[in-house]
Amino acid sequence: MTPEAVFNRYYPPGAPLTELLLDHSRRVRDKAVAVAERIKDASPDLAFVAEAALLHDIGICHTAAPAIHCHGSQPYVHHGIIGRRMLEACGLARHALVCERHVGTGITLADIQHRPMGLPLRDMTPQTLEEIIVCYADKFFSKMHDGQELPVERIVAGLARHGQDKVRTFLDWHALFG
Repeated sequence: MTPEAVFNRYYPPGAPLTELLLDHSRRVRDKAVAVAERIKDASPDLAFVAEAALLHDIGICHTAAPAIHCHGSQPYVHHGIIGRRMLEACGLARHALVCERHVGTGITLADIQHRPMGLPLRDMTPQTLEEIIVCYADKFFSKMHDGQELPVERIVAGLARHGQDKVRTFLDWHALFG
């Protein structure tokens, strides 16, 4: 199933949420592909990076985030596991893992155990190079800031609220990709 078919399955064309998500996802895709092209020697799967970046936030439609047109019932932090289920239902198991593992710099089992979030008790951190690239690229684009690329300092400040380990992870990625 193509990314376009997935979007058509779950999002009505022209709806505000659809347009917001497509804009965000395209920006993340473009950044992710640019990163992957800069590190060609590491042999990232460019086609997969592009598709996974387009689909990484597919689960937001079931979350409660009215400021970005999401009128579902689930906490926003659940959009990764929701997206995983949605993409698995479409036969996109590898893409589904990107959905689950891209939130923040990934959500560790320790994070879940120490802060009740209602998430399954499992590690949800990016494991493959492609997962890391999409997760990294996503940090540069907030759905709340009109698609403008965020500066590293602002990303770091946002991640710091979740712990210095998240900042270190992002800065390590930035040293590798930036």
